[in-house]
Amino acid sequence: MPLAPRLECGSLEAAWRRCILGLLPGKFSIFQLFFAALLLGFVSLLWLQLSCSGEAAGGAGAGVGVGAGAPRQPCPLQPPAPPADDPAWGPHRLALLVPFRERFEELLAFVPYMHRFLSKKRIRHRIFVLNQVDHYRFNRASLINVGFLESGNDTDYIAMHDVDLLPLNEQLDYGFPEAGPFHVASPELHPLYHYKTYVGGILLLTKQHYEMCNGMSNRFWGWGREDDEFYRRIKGAGLQVRRPSGITTGYETFQHLHDPAWRKRDQKRIAAQKQEQFKVDRDGGLNNVRYRIESRTALSVAGAPCTVLNILLDCDTSETPWCTFG
Repeated sequence: MPLAPRLECGSLEAAWRRCILGLLPGKFSIFQLFFAALLLGFVSLLWLQLSCSGEAAGGAGAGVGVGAGAPRQPCPLQPPAPPADDPAWGPHRLALLVPFRERFEELLAFVPYMHRFLSKKRIRHRIFVLNQVDHYRFNRASLINVGFLESGNDTDYIAMHDVDLLPLNEQLDYGFPEAGPFHVASPELHPLYHYKTYVGGILLLTKQHYEMCNGMSNRFWGWGREDDEFYRRIKGAGLQVRRPSGITTGYETFQHLHDPAWRKRDQKRIAAQKQEQFKVDRDGGLNNVRYRIESRTALSVAGAPCTVLNILLDCDTSETPWCTFG
């Protein structure tokens, strides 16, 4: 009985591509090309796993590579994520509040980066992604109010943190801001905004101080101006904004991920919004934010834990008719 033809491929790591391609005819169909691509991918993954576990070297002959009694471990895709909460790091825990809508590529970079950054600084933390899923215009301030209310009693201070701003300097302080609001992304360091009353980007407050301000105004639908109004609330509550000192990296202190050519900001000013955006909202804030939590999901992004809140905001169109896209 004739034997099946034997494929002489030599060492797996040196010649598997040549051998597999040799199985193909000189001219091949799209289906055959697709099958070959799948096969190549499978063999690549198999070789990666074998080379990490030591099985490939072990099969090549005795005394080469990993010994027979050595444990075989799979390839780690990345270093394990550090813990988010070690009681030895101190008594305080940060609620990192991230207003969000449809910026997934930025979120995929943000969550693992910030988790490692804060863990390296020994900051106990929880990351909350505040995902607005209603059909109204984006309302960053209301999302932060909701995040504050939903962050639980196991956190005692918050960071209002833009998803497109990553701190690059490890000397930046994310610790408990006992003396008052601490503006991490100060005008001297932020890559874009440099006016002296700016408090956007990244701002830390104790929960007590945020309540003293009654949170942020819920009247700001669309992009911008809610931070400027909040600065007035901070001053009205008798609080003093503090900022980093001794940081020498200037405008290179942060990486700004936003691409204005790819993602346009909603800067429309509709109806009376042009006039209203410069007024101080003395009545609204934490006390009258209207919302419903559609779902709360614990996720891991590249090993970094976070909680995603799908939030349905509500709008009184008689009070703020500019909340809709019409």
